[in-house]
Amino acid sequence: MANDKKIRVEIAYVEPGRQDLRTLTVPLGSDVEYVLHRSGCIERHGLDLRVNKVGIFGRLVTLDHVVTDGDRVEVYRPLTADPREIRRQLAAQGKTMGRSRG
Repeated sequence: MANDKKIRVEIAYVEPGRQDLRTLTVPLGSDVEYVLHRSGCIERHGLDLRVNKVGIFGRLVTLDHVVTDGDRVEVYRPLTADPREIRRQLAAQGKTMGRSRG
């Protein structure tokens, strides 16, 4: 007998100046790749899942990871600048990235 139980998940993709947040109801046992296709996020933003990493609440996961009720699936954009290089440039100017060590 097929499992008719449904769960709710949120999909998040953020670009500079714009965020795309959607809530979906999907069958229990759905994986990340299914959820992303079902949400339309891939098509709307022209995402390539071979390039864009994905996570749930900030933790990287694979496309075959099974989502659970209440998960927020996040699609990450590739970095446009090396964070280490930015820190070096700021340090050379006597600045920090805004976090204080304590």
